Amino acid sequence: MTRILAIDTATEACSAALWQNGELLSRYQVAPRGHTDLILPMVAELLAEGELSLNQLDGLAFGRGPGSFTGVRITLGVAQGLAYGADLPLLGVSNLQALAQGAYRACGGEQVLAAIDARMGEIYVGAYRLEQGLMVGTIDEQVLAPAQFLDTCADTARWPLGVGSAFVTYAELMSRVAGRCEAVPFPEARDLLPQALELWRGGLGVDAADARPVYLRDKVTWQKLPGR
Repeated sequence: MTRILAIDTATEACSAALWQNGELLSRYQVAPRGHTDLILPMVAELLAEGELSLNQLDGLAFGRGPGSFTGVRITLGVAQGLAYGADLPLLGVSNLQALAQGAYRACGGEQVLAAIDARMGEIYVGAYRLEQGLMVGTIDEQVLAPAQFLDTCADTARWPLGVGSAFVTYAELMSRVAGRCEAVPFPEARDLLPQALELWRGGLGVDAADARPVYLRDKVTWQKLPGR
């Protein structure tokens, strides 16, 4: 009997999802300036539909970033407020990993380059491959200019699939992928759940006061992980 609520407002999309014993309920809306008005009603609707109270949940997942500074802070603030009241562990999941998970769900991608438009002429980017149903990072998540990314990964083979808003803003990124998963333009809360469930089963939830966002602005190099 596992019940996990997930929320995300880190990009232009606002979303919430509820996992209850293998059944999924979700809400999703693209509303760049409406997150503060939408997220709590979405949560209330999901709990009502699932006939649950916050106190009956096992954990609360949140998109920890990267994303817009304001959007990530909204997600974390709402997650902490809900978790404090119901004494729930928080489960932070990367928004880039959620994008890659969405590409697997919607487009069948098993090797994915996920990239979010970071504004200011930069992108948030990470690479993932499927391992036992979960998208696992193969290259560190980074923030850098598109030209720098194209230069530093010039000798890397193209990824089979790209996903995320950066491929729309910077069309030149398409040279690094064989195709794009258009069905998933932004991270969705339901795609936080596979990783969140793994964290919860591993006892890796954290207290609300200890939850932290991830912005990536202090990382500027493209670093390969072992085995790539």
